[in-house]
Amino acid sequence: MDKPKITPKDFFLWAGAMVTFYWSVIAFILLTFDYINYTFPNVLSYYPADPYQSGISYEMASVIVLFPIYLLIMRFIHRDAVRDPSRNEIWVRRWALILTLFVAGIAMAVDLIMLLTTFLNGEALTTAFLLKVLIIFLIAGGVFMHFIADFRGYWEANPGRRNMVRIGVAVIAVATVISGFFIVGTPADARLARFDAQKVSDLQNIQSQIIYFWQAKQKLPGKISDLNNSLNYGPVPVDPQTGKPYVYQPGEGLSFKLCADFNAASRPNPSALTETRPVEPVPVGLGGKDLVMQADNWQHGVGQVCFDRTIDPAFYPPLTKVQP
Repeated sequence: MDKPKITPKDFFLWAGAMVTFYWSVIAFILLTFDYINYTFPNVLSYYPADPYQSGISYEMASVIVLFPIYLLIMRFIHRDAVRDPSRNEIWVRRWALILTLFVAGIAMAVDLIMLLTTFLNGEALTTAFLLKVLIIFLIAGGVFMHFIADFRGYWEANPGRRNMVRIGVAVIAVATVISGFFIVGTPADARLARFDAQKVSDLQNIQSQIIYFWQAKQKLPGKISDLNNSLNYGPVPVDPQTGKPYVYQPGEGLSFKLCADFNAASRPNPSALTETRPVEPVPVGLGGKDLVMQADNWQHGVGQVCFDRTIDPAFYPPLTKVQP
């Protein structure tokens, strides 16, 4: 019996199916990993204020666009196979199925090796790590079972079950994308979080300018506009959301307040210091004017929040004139 000839249509349909399948599966895995990282943050890292800047938006878009394309391409392939059963014997189909089985098998083996290695090394099996291992194993196992059934002709003999699997996988993909809006918030929420992050950064900048102002003049600025100095700082930052100046209130001695209006409460930083300990001051001219205290707490609630600050001359001594 002659081997069925492959047509350009066969080749590009299967190539497109494999590209969209692998891409959407990888994007799905990375998306679930981002959800896990956001829900169970690593104490050694600080999660950004805007999770959509960390790849979530790209992963969501990949799943939304590529997975339906994969299902559509596979529908064309199976429709051609119904009209001409010899299409099931072409080499490109067999190579695609075998390659996918190989990749899925390797993924499961590597997944188990990582789990056992972590356990045997005596490292803590965190919730995030176990969930990631479970997701990899379930996805790789599901892919392996699906494609080995396809390789043996199970889905051709049971088209009703094949359609049920397609619908079930599509529902899981849609539910995963939608659940992201409840886990990390909507893109609109992320935009507000970016505003809040910028406000904190601006307040830190202003605080550094106030410290340098005191070091240079041995007094606090009377109002925030006193910090405007094109030779040293440039213009004082303003609220990026409203365009209004931030609130600055000098207090007694070397105390002052900095206030801003926030859209939402800040997410606790798992890597925050647990002890109050200022960093060593950096000499002016080597980045000293950009220095902030490491132990400053910039966690905030909703609405106007004021941060009380007091300059310690022991850490930020007045500047002395250089003698000629």
